[in-house]
Order: sequence, then C-alpha cells, then structure tokens
Amino acid sequence: MAPPPDTLAPASEPVTTLKTVHVRSWGCQMNVYDSQRMVDLLAPLGYRPVDAAEGADMVILNTCHIREKATEKLFSELGRLKATKQAKADAGGAMILAVAGCVAQAEGPVIAARARHVDIVVGPQSYQSLPELVARASRAQGEPILLTDFPVESKFDSLPEESAPRGVSAFLTIQEGCDKFCSFCVVPYTRGAEYSRPPGDVLVEAKRLAASGVRELTLLGQNVNAYHGAAPDGAVWTLGRLIRAVAEIPGIERIRYTTSHPNDMDEELVAAHAEVPALMPFLHLPVQSGSDRILAKMNRKHTAAEYLAVIERLRAARPDIALSSDFIVGFPGETEKDFQATLGLVRTVGFAQAYSFKYSPRPGTPASGAADAVPEPVKSERLARLQTAILEGQMRFNQATVGTVVPVLFDRAGSRPGQLHGRSPHMQSVHAAAPAHLLGQIVPVQIADGRALSLTGILAIEPCGMVA
Repeated sequence: MAPPPDTLAPASEPVTTLKTVHVRSWGCQMNVYDSQRMVDLLAPLGYRPVDAAEGADMVILNTCHIREKATEKLFSELGRLKATKQAKADAGGAMILAVAGCVAQAEGPVIAARARHVDIVVGPQSYQSLPELVARASRAQGEPILLTDFPVESKFDSLPEESAPRGVSAFLTIQEGCDKFCSFCVVPYTRGAEYSRPPGDVLVEAKRLAASGVRELTLLGQNVNAYHGAAPDGAVWTLGRLIRAVAEIPGIERIRYTTSHPNDMDEELVAAHAEVPALMPFLHLPVQSGSDRILAKMNRKHTAAEYLAVIERLRAARPDIALSSDFIVGFPGETEKDFQATLGLVRTVGFAQAYSFKYSPRPGTPASGAADAVPEPVKSERLARLQTAILEGQMRFNQATVGTVVPVLFDRAGSRPGQLHGRSPHMQSVHAAAPAHLLGQIVPVQIADGRALSLTGILAIEPCGMVA
C-alpha cells in the first residue's frame, strides 16, 4: 500500500543538494535495469551514483531470489553494512539503507525484524515510490518502512526519463511477471502475474536510448516471449511485431531478448529471426532438464522432444542461430537416468553457452516441501559433470569461429592496455587490440583464438577504418 498523501515528499521538484547513492544489484538483467531506474528516480532528489557503499548517503541492495542461499547472502551483506552505516553516523552524517528486489518482496517482514538498521524494504513492483520512501525514512525514528504490496497501477507509469547515458548496450524491460508457476520458481510470487508494457511506451523509451548512443538493445522480461502489449488501436502486439518496430528506430543496430519460455515461441517470433537483420542470431531458451519425468515435476509444461522441436524450427528459420539455456541438477526425485537424459540433450543441441545450478528450495514454492531430496554430494557431482559437458560444447562452438571474420560491437576497455572488449552477434566475448576511438563501433574482427569463455582476434580494418 502506498503511503498516505500527507507523508509524500514533493519528488517532482529538483533538489540542489548533492548526495550519493550506491546500488548493488544481484541476479538477472532485469535487476540491472531496475537498479538503473532507481538511480533515475533519485536523481531529482540530488543523488548521484557512486561505486562504493563507504561514505554514501544511501545504499540500495537490489536482491535476487533465484540464486542459492540468496537470503543468507543478503543478511551477510547487511551485517557488513551495519558497521558502514555506523561509521557514517560517527562522522556526523546519515546513511539510508534500503533492500529492494525479489528477496525484499518475498521476505520483507523477516528483513525488517532481523535487520533493524535497514530503513526501507521495497518490492520490485513498488520501487517507483522510492522518492517518497526516502522522504519518510529521513523523518523516521528507527522504524523500517515496508512496501511490498502489488500496486494496482503499473510502476512504469511513474518512472521518469532516463537521467544518464546507458553506453552502447542497454536493457529495456518490456514485460514482467510470469503465469507459468514452475514448481521451483518464486517469480510468480515476487514479480506477480504477467504484465506487458504498451508498445508505444516501449518504443518511446527505445528511441530515447538510441538518441543517447545505444546501439544494442536487449528487451527484457521474466517471460519475455509471452509479451502481449496493447496498442491504442486495440491491437495486441506480440514480441515478433515489437521487434520489427524497434528495428526501424535509427541507431538501433542490434536487438536481443531474454528470458523466454519454449511454449511461447510463436511463428511470428520465429519468422522475425529469419527476416529482421538487427535481431541477433542468439537465443537464451531455458529447458532446466532433459528428463520428461523431471520436467513434469517441475511443471514446465513441455517435454524434451517438444523443446527440441522448437530448436528445429528456429534453426530452419535462422541456420546460424546459437543457443543458450538454464539447467537445474538435483531436483527432488532426480535419478541418474534422469540426469543422463539432461546430458544427452546438452550434447544433442550443442549449446553455445549455458548456466547450470544445483537445486535449492525456495520458501513458498511447491517443490520446497518435496520429501525425495537428492543428497548434496550427488548434486555436486552431477553439476560438475554437466558443467564439463557444457564447457566442452562452448569450446567447440568458439573454436569453430577461429579464422572467420565476425562483426564485433566494442562496448568497453579490455583487461589489457590498448585492448577493447566487445560482443559478437552470437554473444561471444571478444578481445582485440584496438584504438579507443572504435569504442561503440561495430568492427570486423578476424578471430585468432577460441577458448571456452572468450575469443581473441585482430582487427580486419586498419585503425583509420580501411579494410585490412
């Protein structure tokens, strides 16, 4: 529930006093986007972002409930920040400490009770109220402010324009929430039901990002390919149609989207992969397991064969598409036979990359109370075998690129002097010796070496821009 009107600060009026805010974000790309938008919300209050919590006037921990032991890691960080906050007070200042994100949504009362030095606990659907919450926290006397209700109105209706350039690559949230209710997942409970932003709003934000210098745009959603945005004329846009519209924006040269569900890969979206040059030939499509029995226990609503059929449709439309996925090992009841089915699927698809985790129960999810838990040593051993198979596939994929010339979008300085880092169309990390003026440019690079996690290459152009 929003605070009553008489407690709200006039957040729309800029504040000239400069303050600092440090935001630490865990988890998915959507949390990265949310963290950036929190900074935008606080800018009119005089807050500028800083890289460290020490000395900051405000610290926000933007949490993720997907990762293992998320709550324990949060309280460990809060313990460290208690001393940081006290040091700020001892120096005559004050620090506002806020916990945001999915752990805040799921366990807000626990955080408020266990960590009394926390000033604000706000869920991912309510952070648009941060300016008002900061005003209340500045007047509060040690009582944590808790805001984890699901608001009736979308938070996007209250977010300001972006206050700072995002670089050459940026995230743009177009969809939130999920209606799938996988038995291991907290997203439906922390992010709520599926909601799609109107396409007009998405395009306005995309145009602003393009005007700020963004060349590559990643469209985000918990279940992004379930996007169904309502246009003013009453039409419902799918993700495929939205991608076509974004591709027409001057300056946007690369489009990606994540994360998708196999059941929502419709024909319009598959066709976009074949027909929209700006849509990169890379797709993150989580499967979680190769065993139909485990997929059913996970409530994934698809079989391994159905997942492979989706892959066949995508490869028919875009033969050079590279695929990434998520896997959970040691789900309750998983046998060695089930695990072998997962290894078989990994080898059949040949993923360019993948993420794998040991199952850990999330409070409140159906699977959390399962009695047939897999022993921890077994989970660890299976994870090691799976990651070996995944890395072997990544190595084969990257080594197949050696000797070819690929267009690389340089997005930041490399780890060595005189080097730039960039991404290939297939989302591979590429390092090459290159002059700084090529930062933000898409440049042909001849790949000289391919390892499991990255590529190295040499420019296929002269520094002045001529083809070598």
